[in-house]
Amino acid sequence: MSAAPRKIGVYVCQCGGNISDYVDVNAVVAAVEHEPGVTVAKTAMFTCSDATQQEIVQDARELGLDGLVVASCSPKLHTYTFRDVARRAGMNPFQYTQVNIREQCSWTHTDDHAGATAKAVRLVRAGINRTRLTEPLEPIVVETTPKSLVVGGGIAGLRAALGLAEVGLAVFLVEKEARLGGWVAGFGDMFPHGRSGAELIAALEAKVRAHPAITVFTNAELTAKSGSFGNYRVTVAVRGERSETIQLVVGSIVVATGFDTYQPAEGEFGYGLDGVVTLPEFKRLLDGTTGPLQYHGRPVETVAYIYCVGSRQSEDAGTGHTYCSRYCCTAAVHAAVKAAVIPAKPHQVHFYRDMRTYGKYELLYAEALATGSVFVKYPDEEPPAVSRDDATGRLTVTARDRLCGGDEVALQADLVVLVTGMVPRANDDLTKALKLPVGTSGFYNEIHPKLRPVETVVDGAYICGACQGPRTSAESVASSLAAVTQSAAVLKRGTAALDPLVAAVDPAACAWCGACETTCPYDAISRVAADGKEIATIARTACKGCGGCVPVCPSGAIDLQGYRDVQVRAMIDGMLEAVTP
Repeated sequence: MSAAPRKIGVYVCQCGGNISDYVDVNAVVAAVEHEPGVTVAKTAMFTCSDATQQEIVQDARELGLDGLVVASCSPKLHTYTFRDVARRAGMNPFQYTQVNIREQCSWTHTDDHAGATAKAVRLVRAGINRTRLTEPLEPIVVETTPKSLVVGGGIAGLRAALGLAEVGLAVFLVEKEARLGGWVAGFGDMFPHGRSGAELIAALEAKVRAHPAITVFTNAELTAKSGSFGNYRVTVAVRGERSETIQLVVGSIVVATGFDTYQPAEGEFGYGLDGVVTLPEFKRLLDGTTGPLQYHGRPVETVAYIYCVGSRQSEDAGTGHTYCSRYCCTAAVHAAVKAAVIPAKPHQVHFYRDMRTYGKYELLYAEALATGSVFVKYPDEEPPAVSRDDATGRLTVTARDRLCGGDEVALQADLVVLVTGMVPRANDDLTKALKLPVGTSGFYNEIHPKLRPVETVVDGAYICGACQGPRTSAESVASSLAAVTQSAAVLKRGTAALDPLVAAVDPAACAWCGACETTCPYDAISRVAADGKEIATIARTACKGCGGCVPVCPSGAIDLQGYRDVQVRAMIDGMLEAVTP
């Protein structure tokens, strides 16, 4: 008996012109509305809007839809949005397909509208073909351990540990160094509140150590992880007089390993010359100053700041620090404001490319101007040069001033402060143990910066603070509380639902060769004995559905639920089908 014909709804998004300015969305609908299984095909200004979501739900109920295709933006943005729409409409959420005709089509082919439209038709056909062959799948439900591991004892890690404990979870806090607090523990006054970083950390550490649900390990590192989401088995190595290895079982892992500061190379902007210091070094000098500013016993009458040292570098530099470090403009301006209130305040000149004291920190920039700081904008392609006069012992900073017609400026200074930014902390062993995704900048990558800002592709592993990228302490704390919310929402429920889009083995076709086990980056595949032979088995809770094991199997014994071979072939057929002009 043949299966009942599918009833699929297709919705093509205009994305407010992001798609429709380059793709003829009406032509796309006209090309696919008569495809086998398609019951309704429409365009919408924004398919993700509440109004269109309600329209999809209404169509599904009235027309009896059992499949959904949304042609819009990247699945990274709205996969869960439309799965929820499908669920509300009474459909199985895993019989929904999102087709990316924005990033993969309209934005890629802005110079070829006809070609972009034809490609969009092919992509949507592929999505329809996949959806036509989908089967209803159910989430994998696992019980979770109500315990969490926090890696990193800086301000983000401390606040995350305290937050998790306050909602009733047991917490293990692992810090690599001998003391807690990270960078903030060594700071004096911080912006914008003016409170001492050391005092803030002392108060936070006291609360953490006093909380009965928190166990603190210092001089300790996470060295291994096994198990699956909700029940991770982790190994913690503790160094010291009594070195030991501790095994823990936790439901989630919050990574808050912080950052390192950029260390200039010898000779870079004069670094290595007496009187050339980095911003953290200058900050420590200021924090320890009560009288007139001095350096190595010499009075400091003029301070020159050079911005973007180690940030926004050319790709040709080979360092990879092409990103903006965001916080360092504000940190330098804050240091200048603080230096302006000490006795015999120094003359201060800032050599900058662009000033990025964003948000409320613009007030600090205004205060620096009001207290006498002078700002010189230098060209991107001509950074300042620093030299030292051996006769006078003074430093000279030479630059072109873009705000004054490009005239050359030469400033004699007693101290040159290199405004250095944040760089990723070297955590290769931790990264490998947790299999955390790393972005092009070297920091850990979240799934989506706006929609899922602290989640990673590793279920139950969350990232927060400056291990994600340059940010202030306030922003780090905010992200740590977001990680607490996400982690606690799952662990307090007691169960978690995982995507069923995982690999599966056909025991009859498998003749164990080990290729799949070697390929799997998540250690989800192992060898077992069954029916007198050895075959592969896949731990469904550990599999992430990457599909890497499927093509390496010589006997074709592995398939990926939701993207079975027959579905992928159907998608290819849809892509290859001719598009009628």
